[in-house]
Amino acid sequence: MKFDIIGDIHGCYQEFVSLSEKLGYRMEDGLPVHPDGRKLVFVGDAMDRGPDSLNMLRLLFKMQDAGILQYSPGNHCNKLYRYAKGNNVKLAHGLETTVAEIDALPAMERISFLNRYRQFYEALPLYLMLDDNKLIVSHAGILANMIGAPYSEKIRVFVLYGDITGKKLPDGRPVRRDWAKHYKGDAWIVYGHTPVKEARFVNHTVNVDTGCVFGGKLTALRFPEMEVLSVPSLQSLIEEKFTTFD
Repeated sequence: MKFDIIGDIHGCYQEFVSLSEKLGYRMEDGLPVHPDGRKLVFVGDAMDRGPDSLNMLRLLFKMQDAGILQYSPGNHCNKLYRYAKGNNVKLAHGLETTVAEIDALPAMERISFLNRYRQFYEALPLYLMLDDNKLIVSHAGILANMIGAPYSEKIRVFVLYGDITGKKLPDGRPVRRDWAKHYKGDAWIVYGHTPVKEARFVNHTVNVDTGCVFGGKLTALRFPEMEVLSVPSLQSLIEEKFTTFD
């Protein structure tokens, strides 16, 4: 099986359409299909911050209904899930943009969308193990000893948020350790969550979040070829949102 792993979309639906077309996918009955049988995979955080989260989510719902969705949920997915359940969630860090789209729907459609999103999220795995476990797709990454281990809160937090230190940056984002720098596993880990200007290859890990919603680009990794394809963002560039590693 061959995969095309898409970085954090964050509501940039038009860029996703452009990238999927560049990868060779065509819409058939509303679903992206590749003539060579390749499969799309997502590192999560399809919503929030960008202009068109609902259309992106509707496509993912349809892929899930068709049994072809490969999606590793991220922290923004989890936050929207908690909101959809009626929890008291702060509308910040991008969630407010998705909620504004949802609130613009007619009342019954709004309720239906939130119900469908809860079903969507509850059916997702914490992370993906593909190609006989040679490929792991995890939103913020994962350590070698966590792969296939019994579920724990420690693993959940790592997969959603990365190797956080407990400290915060001035804008409220958590400070994260560079876990990929010390990864020693044989499986390829493909992840996103931390925006970088170019796909970052380190120790059998690849970060494919190239900050589309911050004006960078939307990136896919073609596996097993390990080729990177991107399309430029249609959003305004926000330089300080990108992470620079030593």
